[in-house]
Amino acid sequence: MKRVGFLLQVKRDRIPEYKKHHEAVWPEMLDALRRNGWHNYSLFLRDDGLMFGYFEAAESFEASNAGMAKEEINLKWQEFMGPYFEALSGRPDQNMMELEEVFHLD
Repeated sequence: MKRVGFLLQVKRDRIPEYKKHHEAVWPEMLDALRRNGWHNYSLFLRDDGLMFGYFEAAESFEASNAGMAKEEINLKWQEFMGPYFEALSGRPDQNMMELEEVFHLD
């Protein structure tokens, strides 16, 4: 298991809609995440739109992302969610940069 943190920037004027969509993530998307090693996945959002994501990857960040890139439902979700983010180059999931873990307390 690998702990993974990443940042993205949600457009400030789209925050309410973004949060609403995450109250009811598509069941097929949730299944795809689980199939591809995304466990204990959480998103945290500041009121300026800065979003921190955290999950525990079964293998690695790269392996979890590579698996999701092959999922048709993920491609649909990423296209749907793309307009909610600032300064993207491609899909949102292609813009998640893994943060270095510098401390952990069990």
